[in-house]
Amino acid sequence: MTDSIFSVGGVQRVTAVIAKELAKEHDITIVTFDAQEMQDTTLYGLDEVDITYRFFRYPAVGKIRNIVCKAYSAFYKAIRPSGRLFSDLYANSSFPAPRRKELACQLTEENYDIIIGVHAPLAARLATLRPLLNKNVCCIGWIHNSFEALFGPTSLYIGPVLKRHYVCQFKKLDNTVVLCQHDADSYYTYDATFHPTVIYNPLTLVPGTPSKGTTKRFLAVGRFSHLHKGFDLLIDAFHIFAQEDSEWTLDIVGEGPEESLYRDKISEYHLEQRVLLHPFTNRVQDYYSQAQVYVLSSRWEGFGLVLVEAMAHGLPVVSSNLPTSLEIMGDFGIYFENGNVEQLAQRLQEATQMDWPSKSAEALSVASRFNVDHIISQWKEIL
Repeated sequence: MTDSIFSVGGVQRVTAVIAKELAKEHDITIVTFDAQEMQDTTLYGLDEVDITYRFFRYPAVGKIRNIVCKAYSAFYKAIRPSGRLFSDLYANSSFPAPRRKELACQLTEENYDIIIGVHAPLAARLATLRPLLNKNVCCIGWIHNSFEALFGPTSLYIGPVLKRHYVCQFKKLDNTVVLCQHDADSYYTYDATFHPTVIYNPLTLVPGTPSKGTTKRFLAVGRFSHLHKGFDLLIDAFHIFAQEDSEWTLDIVGEGPEESLYRDKISEYHLEQRVLLHPFTNRVQDYYSQAQVYVLSSRWEGFGLVLVEAMAHGLPVVSSNLPTSLEIMGDFGIYFENGNVEQLAQRLQEATQMDWPSKSAEALSVASRFNVDHIISQWKEIL
């Protein structure tokens, strides 16, 4: 069960890869909130396997019920009462009965053995639905955002106000999967009775030709979303770097609402010939193959999938010192303090002077840990 499978995004791609692997031995249905006309099974190679798709829309909620539900939800957020009872009341008020019953009906009519809620909100709603589902169904939450991104003080998703509620709901599931040990430790530190399972994301694409390391091109890939991937920081840092270097260029592949901000910065710095923005493509491997160094400037990541993709093409990586990056790459990565533009510019300069062949060989070795066969075996174990 996922918000979307037929749109561009890292979560969609990972979900598709795991679903495709499981479909080789199991009957898989993807319940999605996508509009049916969006269906394009070629997007992530979903046409290669037999998967059933069900398209779901929540029904309307009556005016009086809606007012009552919103009133309690506002009370809960303002008072933040402790205890599972209050959390369950909020779960029901934020997910009114008509919607619960309709989704539960969708999830029970096919008598599924296992239901996975992708992303924190759907995982919590799956927990709320437990009393309405078939008795023996196994319910699993799959959390794709980092603990800090979900519940930190600057969160754009959930925020600290609802942290207690979400953890309370996750504990009602049979299992909750997070993407790195740092997140599992963060949940445990917050609530020692909650023990999520750690499963890394796999490499989700077939690597292209390994980089030859001769192009003098930095590469960054990701959605142009607000205060996430840090491409604004990267352009600022490249501007500083470019004052001492006249040869290296920067390619940024992605789309999203911050594109105009990036273009304004590029124009302001007169870098139109050296910093190039490219739209998303199904052949992103070509960009990895043509790059020499990958840069991850993100302010946060649930799991840095692009790091694995870059390393699978033999690319050394400059990355913000995010817990996930440190966990994925260890001593291999070239790190800068998260948000520190001057230090990022310095690391870009250092990356141009590295022993590239040895660093590239190390990249390929690190990437091999995220082979899909290894990751899917962990999924099969918990299923």
